[in-house]
Amino acid sequence: MTVQLIVFLPLLAAIVAGLGNRMIGNFAAKLVTTGALFVSLALSWPIFLGFMAGTEHSQLHPVLAWIHSGDLHVDWALRVDALTSVMLVVVTTVSALVHLYSWGYMAEDDSQPRFFAYLSLFTFAMLMLVTADNLVQMFFGWEGVGLASYLLIGFWYYKPSANAAAMKAFIVNRVGDFGFSLGIFGTFLVFGTVSIPAILAAAPGMAGSTIGFLGHRADTMTLLCILLFIGAMGKSAQLGLHTWLPDAMEGPTPVSALIHAATMVTAGVFMVCRLSPMFETSATATGLVIFVGAATALFAATVGTVQNDIKRVIAYSTCSQLGYMFMAAGVGAYGAAMFHLFTHAFFKALLFLGAGSVIHAMHHEQDMRFYGGLRKQIPLTFWAMMAGTLAITGVGVEGVFGFAGFYSKDAIIEAAYAHGSTLGGFAFAVGVFAALLTSFYSWRLIFLTFFGKPRWAASEHIQHALHDAHGEHHDERPDAEDAGHDTRPHEAHADEIPTGTGGYHPHESPWTMLVPLGLLSIGAIFAGMVFAHWFIEPESAPHFWAGSLAFSHELAERAHQAPLLVKLAPAIVMIIGFLIALQAYVRSTDMPRRFVEQFGLLYAFLYNKWYFDEAYDVLFVRPAVWLGRLFWKKGDEGTIDRFGPDGAAAIVRGGNVLTARLQTGYLYTYALVMLLGLAAAVTWVMAR
Repeated sequence: MTVQLIVFLPLLAAIVAGLGNRMIGNFAAKLVTTGALFVSLALSWPIFLGFMAGTEHSQLHPVLAWIHSGDLHVDWALRVDALTSVMLVVVTTVSALVHLYSWGYMAEDDSQPRFFAYLSLFTFAMLMLVTADNLVQMFFGWEGVGLASYLLIGFWYYKPSANAAAMKAFIVNRVGDFGFSLGIFGTFLVFGTVSIPAILAAAPGMAGSTIGFLGHRADTMTLLCILLFIGAMGKSAQLGLHTWLPDAMEGPTPVSALIHAATMVTAGVFMVCRLSPMFETSATATGLVIFVGAATALFAATVGTVQNDIKRVIAYSTCSQLGYMFMAAGVGAYGAAMFHLFTHAFFKALLFLGAGSVIHAMHHEQDMRFYGGLRKQIPLTFWAMMAGTLAITGVGVEGVFGFAGFYSKDAIIEAAYAHGSTLGGFAFAVGVFAALLTSFYSWRLIFLTFFGKPRWAASEHIQHALHDAHGEHHDERPDAEDAGHDTRPHEAHADEIPTGTGGYHPHESPWTMLVPLGLLSIGAIFAGMVFAHWFIEPESAPHFWAGSLAFSHELAERAHQAPLLVKLAPAIVMIIGFLIALQAYVRSTDMPRRFVEQFGLLYAFLYNKWYFDEAYDVLFVRPAVWLGRLFWKKGDEGTIDRFGPDGAAAIVRGGNVLTARLQTGYLYTYALVMLLGLAAAVTWVMAR
C-alpha cells in the first residue's frame, strides 16, 4: 500500500487543486499539493534506505487489469527495485521542495491553484514512468510528463514567448516519442510481450538475429535499441533534439528546477538504464549512446560559456550533465550514470532555485551583466549557490572529502577511460574538456552575480521597480521571464555597464524559498560522499543493483584502478577553469571584451548555439510553412473552394434562389404553372 500512496497521492492532490481551483483558494490548494508531496517523500526514503541496507527486495504491486487483446496483455502494476527506489527519492524530494519553494516564488500570481495542480500532475506522471512494469505503462508516464511540461512551460499563456516555448518543447518531444513508440511496437513484435522483466530476460537470446525494416535486413537488437534511444534523446535533450530545453526557461523558475534539473530530462537516462540488458546486446547501439552523450556534453558546455541569462547558463549546464550520464550508460557504467543522476538532482535543483532567489531579489532581472556585488545583499542565497557550484565543478580531495559532483562526475570520466575502446577514449577526452568548461561557466556565473561592483542601475527591471515605488508611470514591458530574448549588445561586459544601485536594494527571499535551498545544499555537499559506496564501489554496488540493471563488476574494478593522472585530470581542469574565470571576471575584467574582438566568429558561433535553430528553420520550418501555404492557397482555396463552395455549391445556391421565387404559396400560381407544363408536354408530343 505504501508504493500506491507514493504514486497516487500527487494525482489526488492535483485533482483537488485543479478542480477546486479558486473555489478552495490559494492556501488550500498549496497545502493539499505540498502536503501530499511531503507524505510521498517521507514514504520514499525508507524504501531507498531499505535497499541499501539489504532489507528491501524487488516487489511488484498490482493495481488493475488494463488491456487484454490477443497476445497483448498489459496490466497496471508498480514495480519497485533498487533502480526505482533511487528515482522515487529523486522525484519526490525535488518535487516536494519545489512545491514549498513555490509558496514564496509564486506568491503574487493569480493562478496558484492551477500552477500547483500542474506541478502535482507532473510528479504523478513521472512516478508512473519510473514504477512501470511494462513498456506501455512507461509510455503512459512518458507522455504524461510531456503534457505536464507543456502546461508548465506555457503556464503564463498570455506571453507569446511562453506559448512558443511550450509548443516547441511539445513538438520536438513528439519527434523523439515517435522513435520511442516505434521501438515499443518493434519490441512487442519481436518478443511478443511488453513486460519489461520478460523482455530483459529474453534479450540476450535475440543477439545476432535480424529483422526487416524499410526494405532492408537490420540487426534486431540494434534497431530496437536505436529506436528506443531516439525517444531518450528527445526527452533528455540530447544533441539534435535539444533545442527545446533552453527555450523552456520561459516557464516559472520552479518549473525549471522540477523539469530540467532532476525529473523529466532524466527520464531518458532512466529508460536506458532500465533496459540496459537490451543495450548490452548491441555494440552499435551503445556506441551511438556514447557518441551522442559526449557530443551533447561538449556542445552544451561550449554554449553555456557565453550565455548571459542566468537561467540559460544553468539550462545548458543541465544539457551537458545529461550528456555525461549517457556517456556513462554507453560505456556500460550504468551505476555511475544513475549516481550522477542522483547527485545532479540535488545540486542542479539547488542552482535553479538559487537562480530564482537571485531573480526574485533583482525584481525579475535575469541578465547577469546587470548583477554584481550581491553576496552582501543576499548572503544566504550566495552560500547556497556556492554549495551548488562546488558540487557541479567537482571540488574534493580523494579519501578526505568531496562535494557531490566530485564522486559522480569523476566516476563517469574514469569509467570512460576504463572502457578501453576508441569511443571510450573520445568520451574520456570530451569529459575532461567539458569539466574545464563546466568549471569556467559555473564560476563565471558566481563572479558576475555576486562579486564586483553593483551594476543594477542599468537594468530596466530595476528602473521600473523604482518608478513603481515612487508612483511614477512607465510603459509596460514584457513579463519578467522574457529576459531570455535579449536585445542588449551581445559583447557588452561588466565594465561597460553603468555601476551603482540607483536607489534599489536587493532583498533576501522569504523562508519558504530559503528552506528548500538549505536542504538541497545538504544534498549537494554530502550526497556524493555518503552514497558513493552503494552506487559505484565494486564491493557493494553489484549487490545493491542486483536485478535492476546490467552492472559490470569488471568495468567498475578497472575504473577504480585507473592511473593517478586519469583520476587527477578532472580536478586539474576544474582548477584551470576556475582560474580563467577569476582572471576574466574579477582581476582583468576587460578580457572578455578583448576575446570577443579577437575571436568574433567563434563567439558568434557559440552565442548562437551552433546555429541549430537557424538550420532547423531553413530545413524544416520554412519548407513546412511553404508547403502549408501551398495546400492552403492552391489546394484549399484554389481547388476545393473554387470547385466546391465557389463552384458547384454556388450554382446550386443560385438555382435555389431562382426556384424559391416560384414558391409563392398562391394556388392560382401553381395551377398556372401546371397548365403551362401540360401545354408544353402536349405540344412536344404533337410535334413528335
